[in-house]
Amino acid sequence: MELPFLDRKAELARLRRFSRRPTGSLAVVYGRRRLGKSRLIRESLDMSRTVYYVGDDREAALQRRALSREISRLLPGFERVTYPDWDSLLSRWWQEARPGWTLVIDELPALVSVSPELPSLLQKHVDELGACHLLLCGSSQRLMQGLALDRTAPLFGRSQELFRVGPLSAGWIQRSTPSLDAARAVEAWAVWGGVPRYWELAAQHPDLDEGIRELVLDPLGVLYDEPAALLLDDLRDTVQSLSILEVIANGCHRMSEIGARLAKPATSLMRPLQRLIELGYVRRDQPFGSLPRDSKRSLYRLADPFLRFWFRYVSPNRSSLELRYLDPVVEMVKRTRGEFTSWAWEELARQSLPALDLFDTHWNVAAPWWGPGMDGRPLELDVVSESLDGASVLLGSVKWEDKTDIRRELQSLQAAAVRLPLVRQRPVYVVVFVQAAGRPRPEVVGPGAVLEALRR
Repeated sequence: MELPFLDRKAELARLRRFSRRPTGSLAVVYGRRRLGKSRLIRESLDMSRTVYYVGDDREAALQRRALSREISRLLPGFERVTYPDWDSLLSRWWQEARPGWTLVIDELPALVSVSPELPSLLQKHVDELGACHLLLCGSSQRLMQGLALDRTAPLFGRSQELFRVGPLSAGWIQRSTPSLDAARAVEAWAVWGGVPRYWELAAQHPDLDEGIRELVLDPLGVLYDEPAALLLDDLRDTVQSLSILEVIANGCHRMSEIGARLAKPATSLMRPLQRLIELGYVRRDQPFGSLPRDSKRSLYRLADPFLRFWFRYVSPNRSSLELRYLDPVVEMVKRTRGEFTSWAWEELARQSLPALDLFDTHWNVAAPWWGPGMDGRPLELDVVSESLDGASVLLGSVKWEDKTDIRRELQSLQAAAVRLPLVRQRPVYVVVFVQAAGRPRPEVVGPGAVLEALRR
């Protein structure tokens, strides 16, 4: 089942503008697998004026034949010639293609793996594009960045459009499954994250638990080995990266803790950890207001919801799952759902704050805060932000439970404001993010308001 096309307004606008340029141009689009890059291309381009080809690992001669067949849809007879090399095929395409036509090569890294000369040939033709366009796409973020962003790469500096496609905002998950109410949508996002293909697969199952069982926990499920497949797209050695992800998922958030758990010097892990951050699988959290170079206070967490779910429930139970003892793990997921969802709810609360306009004020990007308070005692806050003009401070508490004592939480936040060093006598506003918001109140925000803000 294919979902309706959701969001991607900025990406659509850029690719449509690219395809309407009066002179030939190059666009490069990349991002991890299953994010809907191919769907984005189909939605943004006029396919009656587009040749779309997906590269694979076959021998180059077979791929040239396959591409020539695709081209023959627009240029009848193109496939009747046997092209001995890529230069002859591409030269004929650019000689005969009409103004405004677009050649799309998807999964370019797979094609380059069997034809390493291709980037240089593409550079030659890009420099002589004429009036037709070239769009290159791929799921290997490392290789696509190397082809287009590395200063030594043949295609460096030649792109009119170059961007990475990221996960969809959580606000759109209800549009993929209209039967979800706001609270259930937050629970679903905590598992599937913002990956549209995961949403499509989950929509084929009547409830979240069945989808988890069939897609993730069952060894025959489509997503059972997903983390390894993701990392293989970008990393030569996945063992160390999988190990880093696992120890972070299991509560090691400081560099020293990660190194100790893996019995390796922390300094030896900096480069692979940075690579996981660049790929979007790990993030580095710092207390609100701290300087980026203040690494001693940094905490490393999994940035991807699905990976967090997989390393929490699949990785430690693989032996049981391989023997098809699925029921105990499904029961564990159900039993710990509230605690597991709470981390995702915190993330969504912080992400939504700039779009909520609470207390008739525009707020900056939010972050957690931890450290010693003014009295020297430890202090932790889920959400801290400043107004855009820096005149006010907002403190937030995030709870995912059936009932929350809102008055007590607000009083606790007011007490924390007195101890928080960065307040500096500025006005403080307090807000509680809860699972069931009840009647509308400016200091209480529920899932519906958060998801609506994340669709803006």
